[in-house]
Amino acid sequence: MRTTNRQRKAFTLIELLLVMVILVVLAGVVVTRFGNRTEQARDAAAKTDIQAIDTAIEAFQVDCQRYPTNEEGLGALITAPAGVQDKWKGPYLKRNDVPVDPWNRPYVYHYPGAHNTSSYDLLSMGPDGREGGDDVDNWSTAR
Repeated sequence: MRTTNRQRKAFTLIELLLVMVILVVLAGVVVTRFGNRTEQARDAAAKTDIQAIDTAIEAFQVDCQRYPTNEEGLGALITAPAGVQDKWKGPYLKRNDVPVDPWNRPYVYHYPGAHNTSSYDLLSMGPDGREGGDDVDNWSTAR
């Protein structure tokens, strides 16, 4: 008759807690490190949109010999405004509607611009939804 020495093979409560603490710390590092990537991606998307809209506005200006008015806004890039139908060669944007920024708000267009006094100002109000601070615009050279 053979005797077997059976040992119980299980984790202790302390070992389980230690593993859980390690997992929580690792998850915290990953979330902290990559959590800001979403805002960076939105900021980059807004910059790209502003450049595309800038190009479309400039094409409108070349064709119609003027910038869209504040009343016409960016909608003039999609649908010909009154008085320029014979010159208008749009739509100037690939989309069939006025684009919204990555935070799902409309881009702000001012003509004449307060910053670009000889042309227009175009901006996204950024994540806070207010002008100033973390805006993405067409006049800042630091962006």
